[in-house]
Amino acid sequence: MLEMKNVTKTFGSFAALKDLDMTVPKGSVYGLVGPNGAGKTTALRHLTGVYRQDRGEVLLDGQPIFENAAAKARIGSIPDDVFYFPSATMEDMRRFYQGIWPQFDRELYERLYEVFPLPKKDQIRRFSKGMQKQAAFHLTLCTRPEVLILDEPVDGLDPVMRRQVWSLILADVSQRQTTVLISSHNLRELEDVCDHVGIMDHGKMLLQRSLADMQGATHKLQIVGDVPEALQVLHESASGRLRTLVVRGELEQIRQTVAAASPVYFDILPLSLEEIFIYELGGVDYEVKNILL
Repeated sequence: MLEMKNVTKTFGSFAALKDLDMTVPKGSVYGLVGPNGAGKTTALRHLTGVYRQDRGEVLLDGQPIFENAAAKARIGSIPDDVFYFPSATMEDMRRFYQGIWPQFDRELYERLYEVFPLPKKDQIRRFSKGMQKQAAFHLTLCTRPEVLILDEPVDGLDPVMRRQVWSLILADVSQRQTTVLISSHNLRELEDVCDHVGIMDHGKMLLQRSLADMQGATHKLQIVGDVPEALQVLHESASGRLRTLVVRGELEQIRQTVAAASPVYFDILPLSLEEIFIYELGGVDYEVKNILL
């Protein structure tokens, strides 16, 4: 299990993380989301042992990660900006990875060329951005990590390769109970692969829970008639007589409350992760604004 407990990190006068709490259950696929500047990448750099927190704890199964070689050996990471040695080939990087991770799976490395058809002897810096990202997955998956931490993992990949990469990750979770933490702005894809979600803003965790619980606690209500005052409304819009509300609460309780008001019409619809993200961050303040009209 990955944990951050009351973690604070400042850079000069700027507080990047403010008493951040995060728990990533073992064997889960956890999606970390938030607006630009929320502190997601800073959090990931603490969890991979790159940064040392000013205050709080960053733990893997109860053990601190920073300057802990045993903990870091269990973690595989692919940052947003992948780095390779300037003249390195795939074989050069394979030898480098194999020297750092004793559990490096050479047989898997050869098999993955069926998925990632990359030149073995060409310099990686001459690869396209998408090919460089493929190389990162190729090498990192072969380290057989217990924990896989990914920052914008499929950025630059074509749709077919994105689907292939997600398939490999989920197969690893299923077969080896790998714990996966993903930071991404592509909420539609996260909704397909994650079972837990955390929403960050301004260095803090707004909420974190299973995706099923999150989607079960917020709903879209369309109604013609009076809106009961008992509803906890996060956002409201109207088109003619039809009013659309985003409401927090249990589905059956909302249904009973609305039905008791005898509206002309009502329907309760599920919210996507993207919609939950928008309204948990402040509703209308995060909606698209058309200033040209």
